[in-house]
Amino acid sequence: MDFVSIVRVALRALTRNKMRSVLTMLGIIIGVGAVIAMVGVGEGASQQVQQRIDAMGSNLLYVQSGSHQQGAVRVGWGATKTLRYADEQAILAQVPAVKAAAAGTGTSGQVIYNGNNWGTQIEGTEPSYFQIRAWTFDLGSSFSQQDVSDGNNVAVLGATVVANLFPDGEDPIGKTIRIKNLPFRVVGTLLSKGQSGYGQDQDDEVYIPFTVLLKKLTGRFWLSNIAVTAVSNQATDAAEQQITELLRSRHRIRPGEPDDFAVRNLAAYAQAASASSSIMTMLLASIASVSLIVGGIGIMNIMLVSVTERTREIGIRMAVGATEADVQKQFLIEALVLASLGGIIGIIVGLVASWLISAIAQWPVEVSALSIVVAALFSAGIGIFFGFYPAKKAARLDPIDALRFE
Repeated sequence: MDFVSIVRVALRALTRNKMRSVLTMLGIIIGVGAVIAMVGVGEGASQQVQQRIDAMGSNLLYVQSGSHQQGAVRVGWGATKTLRYADEQAILAQVPAVKAAAAGTGTSGQVIYNGNNWGTQIEGTEPSYFQIRAWTFDLGSSFSQQDVSDGNNVAVLGATVVANLFPDGEDPIGKTIRIKNLPFRVVGTLLSKGQSGYGQDQDDEVYIPFTVLLKKLTGRFWLSNIAVTAVSNQATDAAEQQITELLRSRHRIRPGEPDDFAVRNLAAYAQAASASSSIMTMLLASIASVSLIVGGIGIMNIMLVSVTERTREIGIRMAVGATEADVQKQFLIEALVLASLGGIIGIIVGLVASWLISAIAQWPVEVSALSIVVAALFSAGIGIFFGFYPAKKAARLDPIDALRFE
């Protein structure tokens, strides 16, 4: 028998028991659909995590003011006053693993414009901070380093602040707002960044030159933090070590004494979050794949039943010249057709399920072409794997015994 004839015979055998064939394919349909939908959910979650990581900035480290001992009381993080602007300049000049740095300090306050007011976080920083965090401007631009040096009253607004101060859609650029009764000219607004990994609204902030915040709003002379970006992702650990050694030397901390600052390596947190998301995607795909295995077992079961039912037919075919290879191919093709057709329908089911999850649950779902191809190939492989034993059993039937079978 040629290949086309074998396929024709296999399809005729499957259509003879339509309901049984459909029920057999159901396991593959559910399995493939579940794999595509679950991988899509996992990929969507991974992209969401990656967006959060990108919003943090690349290769990011934070140098924060630390704690110190007051008698028997150990004061918590942020209590020291030893972190200065000169430290930031020294980091830029003396740490080769650092690409950029930005001084930072903050306070909270009421922001007012034209009868609208909003309580928000006021962050004092430098223009390099927006580059370090890789934030995109919606309107206008950042204030300049000259504004920082001269102590000019200029501000960049987050999206939440813009929405509350300019609810009618008025262009904020060039407008004068008041922060703690001091006038500030708006020079830029940022695109919405959403929540941080800690659940904080990253858009509910106003950014001004740190020199203005220190001298005119708080009266302080020390920094709360220094944002640092390393030259590469691989250099973050080296940058952390070099910054620690430099600041211990500058702050004259003796060996054995605790640091009066803390270096937070956010790149390590980002890598851990990304790895966890990938593991979650693999776990979802593995759980969904179990139903594919179950579907394959269903195919094997039905093919074994089919071999038993068609024993006499097999004997007749072999008696008129069909070889063992012909019989084996026939049953393998039947199993492959069941699995492949179930896989195609399963792909459609998976795409529809992914769309429903995204539309109804408002969950980000990203279906990749690779997941569709892998699911289709896996379903075909399931058909071949679980169809091989029944096909081998059918091919090894003795023609004489098969002809006698009732």
